[in-house]
Amino acid sequence: MDSLPGGVRLDARAVRVLAHPLRTRLLSALRLDGPATATSLARTLGTNSGATSYHLRRLAEVGLVTDADGGTGRERRWRAAHESHGFTAGDVEDSPDARAAQAWLRAEYQRQYQAWAQAWLAHEDDYPLAWRDAAGSSDFALDLTAEQLAALLADLTAVVARYRTAPPPAGHNETRPVLVVLHAFPRVPGGEP
Repeated sequence: MDSLPGGVRLDARAVRVLAHPLRTRLLSALRLDGPATATSLARTLGTNSGATSYHLRRLAEVGLVTDADGGTGRERRWRAAHESHGFTAGDVEDSPDARAAQAWLRAEYQRQYQAWAQAWLAHEDDYPLAWRDAAGSSDFALDLTAEQLAALLADLTAVVARYRTAPPPAGHNETRPVLVVLHAFPRVPGGEP
């Protein structure tokens, strides 16, 4: 999976560093909610600031987070260094530890996607009808080659990238954070729910 424009492709070392429950949550929080101190992140994520600081420094070592505005000590603000990241199986093929870390990350992301979807379903009635009508999900079954699957994902990623930077149309200033999750993989026989 390649990353969106504005993102980074993770190497084996970065995959191993990111494959930690608190680190994935920290990076997600910084991407979704913007720059924050270790103290505020610890409060938000229900951990302590010492552990949070340590894991932020580990993420910084592989270029996933960086200083937001030059603060120091407890006032140091962190931000995500990129809007997104991606990786492929080939990025970690030569490292059993990185392959295991990547498998954990993929499973963790699936749990996160499911939690986001469940939260939407639990609260969709709190949103105006226009938002409820616009939101949705769908699935398609296609017969493709590996090359076609890669091209399809690249095309869909390009569409998302266009919307990432597009200003709202004139007269429509009510924007909200929207989560777009793309899944495309071969159907596994017998893998139906």
